[in-house]
Amino acid sequence: MMTVTDVFTSARPADSFAADLVEIQSGIASFHVGVIEQLRLRAGREASWHLALLQAMGQWTLTREHVAGRDWQYVIGGEALDGLTLAQRLCLEIADVVPQFELESLLFRGQWPERISSDRLRELIGPYRYTALLNFRYGVVVEEALQLVAEESIRKSRLARCYQDSEQVIEDAYRHLYGDSRAILMPEFLKDSGGTWGADAESLSLTAWQEFTYWLFKRRVRKWHPARVASDTRRGLERLRDLHGSGEHDATDSFTGGGFDPPAALVGRSA
Repeated sequence: MMTVTDVFTSARPADSFAADLVEIQSGIASFHVGVIEQLRLRAGREASWHLALLQAMGQWTLTREHVAGRDWQYVIGGEALDGLTLAQRLCLEIADVVPQFELESLLFRGQWPERISSDRLRELIGPYRYTALLNFRYGVVVEEALQLVAEESIRKSRLARCYQDSEQVIEDAYRHLYGDSRAILMPEFLKDSGGTWGADAESLSLTAWQEFTYWLFKRRVRKWHPARVASDTRRGLERLRDLHGSGEHDATDSFTGGGFDPPAALVGRSA
């Protein structure tokens, strides 16, 4: 049985992700040049492009970089890997060998050309990256869906009592999930981040919001009884499936090939 702490096990040991001082750079370290060269050599030639891409993701150690006029953030909270963003960045290097339809399926729907089992994915990207993917999935993607569930439930209750819709719905949803309103939690998060994201909640970037969401996820796991954590997480998973629909390629798990088993501590079942 996995424990609650297994959900956000640190995914960046010394050899996993690069030091912060090389996160933003205009050039690429020689090691990563080698990773890219191997990706270009193997993709579509020695191996299917998506398998070569996953292996390159398993070797990548930068948490952030500046490429093609854009800042790319791959790791949230030091332990959650945004695999789709990293895959998109590496696709810049092999766009000429990736069929257009398959490239668009990955970029816009997060779908690989084939289903990949959890074991196969873990083998391709390594156990640390696999754990980091789980951290992002449940700490950011599912958490956002859970927030939506809470907002919808509170909004429905307010409308039934003839109350107008307002920003208070969001504040009440945060109180229900995390014990305090967003107005209280956001300054606490910004303080905990040591000024990394500034002090103005109105100007936060997408990455900062993802960091905030992951911070909230860990707060929720710490704050509530495991049974409630599991129940809430199931609600988030169900809403996510509703949003994306069901089918052979379910967008809720397609990035991992459909074999993304949830941590037992989050869904209340044995592993």
